[in-house]
This record gives sequence, C-alpha cells and structure tokens, in this order.
Amino acid sequence: MNTTVEKSEIISIIQLALKEDIGSGDVTSNAIFKKTEKSEAVIVAKEEGIFCGGDIIQFIYEEIDPAVVISPEIGDGTEVQPGNIVSRISGPTQSILIGERTVLNFIQRMCGIATRTRSILLLLAGTGITILDTRKTAPGLRLLDKYAVRIGGGSNHRMGLFDMVLIKDNHIKAAGGIPEAVKRVKSEHGKKYPIEVEATNLDEVREALDSGADIIMLDNTDRKTMQEACELIRGKSKIEISGNMDEERIGEIMDLSIDYISIGALTHSVKAFDLSMRFVK
Repeated sequence: MNTTVEKSEIISIIQLALKEDIGSGDVTSNAIFKKTEKSEAVIVAKEEGIFCGGDIIQFIYEEIDPAVVISPEIGDGTEVQPGNIVSRISGPTQSILIGERTVLNFIQRMCGIATRTRSILLLLAGTGITILDTRKTAPGLRLLDKYAVRIGGGSNHRMGLFDMVLIKDNHIKAAGGIPEAVKRVKSEHGKKYPIEVEATNLDEVREALDSGADIIMLDNTDRKTMQEACELIRGKSKIEISGNMDEERIGEIMDLSIDYISIGALTHSVKAFDLSMRFVK
C-alpha cells in the first residue's frame, strides 16, 4: 500500500464497505450522542499474532470524518500479544462508533492472514522454500489479502489472470494436451511471460519439461510422485507444490527439493484475528 493507484483502489473498497454498513445513517449512535461530543478509544489485540492493516484504519476514518485522529502504536508486521494496543483513536464520538465495525472487519481479516502466513513461514525456516498465496481470495479484497500475505512473510503468486501464464488442467484438456497449450501461449506471447504448467502425474511432468515450462506445479500429488518428479526435473524448471496444503502436509514434504508451496487456505479459510475497540474516555 505504497502507491497512489493502490490507495485509490483501497478507498473504493472502503467506500463500498461503509455504504453497506452505514446506509442512511447510524440510528443508534446519532440518537445517543451529539456531533460535538468527543471520545478516545483504543484498538486492542486479544491474542498472539502479527498485526496488519494500520493504514486501513486511517483510510476508513478519513472517509467518515477527517476530524478523527488516528495515532498508531505499532506498524504492520509487528508481533502482538493479548492486551497490546495497536492504535489509538480520538475525535467525535459518533464518527468513531460509525467506523468501529468496518475497521475491525478489515483488520481482523488482514491480521488473520498475516498471522497464518508467519506461522507457516516459521515452519519452513531454513528450507529455502517460498510460501505463495493463490487467487482464492475474498471477491473485491484481493489487493488487501495479498498485502497481508506479504506482511506475514509470504510472497504473492499472480495477482490475476493478466500478469502471469498458468496453464491448468482445464486449459490442457480444452487445448488437447500440454504441448499444444504451451505452443499456443508461446505463439501468442513469445517470452513475455514465464510459463507455469500444472501437472498431476509424471507423464505430464515430462511433457511440461519437453515443452519448456519455466515452472511446474505439482497439484494434489502424493509424496512419492513429488519425490520422483523432483528427481526428474533436477533444476530444469522451478517446482511448485499445491493442493490442499496445510501444516501437516507441509511437514511431510519440506525435505524435498522444491522451490514454492502455494497455499489457498492463507486467504480462502482465514480465521479472523481477535481484536476489539475499547472506549477509554
């Protein structure tokens, strides 16, 4: 979240979220508090993990009311413990309350993704294996989901269909095989994009190698097939492992000579991190 383009995209996401929640107005807070009343609040971590989403708090309250002042206590990527204050908020009481749920919805998800990513990163420490995310993100939240993966120490796979060639099983079936699919991609794009090919058995691995694939994704294969594929490939292409990867499966294959493990669960099955907003005055 360092560019003007990214911020404008994030603001669009935030505006949709605020419209969904606020509608015609907060009938509870607006009835109880006058616009002139002011308060202070803190956002507190209630479990151990990695904080992510500090800029989002600022962006949300800029949209609601510029009079709200955000004072970050920590930065993205910081380890937190239960009771740690991640941010202080002061300003009009109505405005703070209006933004409470939207703020928590965003940063609880982002912290959850960053925390899970860091956990797997620690599991793989010393192996040289890179953790990748996938396109299995919440619709509309991909930019934030993938940012949270980076904050957790992982790396981003392709952002969408537009920035990388990945020939998957349905491409292969519809084109009539791996060689034909790769041939068509090279005819269209030349060397503009690295070519990744999904393989589910050793025959497909051989076809991908013979076709000149830069990366071979072993999808939903057993350890024996993975090991034989690694011996077959031997540095001729990069190797990515994918398919329902979790800590248990990763522990069974982390000794293999692989380059990447892509994990859809980082974003499609994220557990929200426990944070709360507490008024202190």
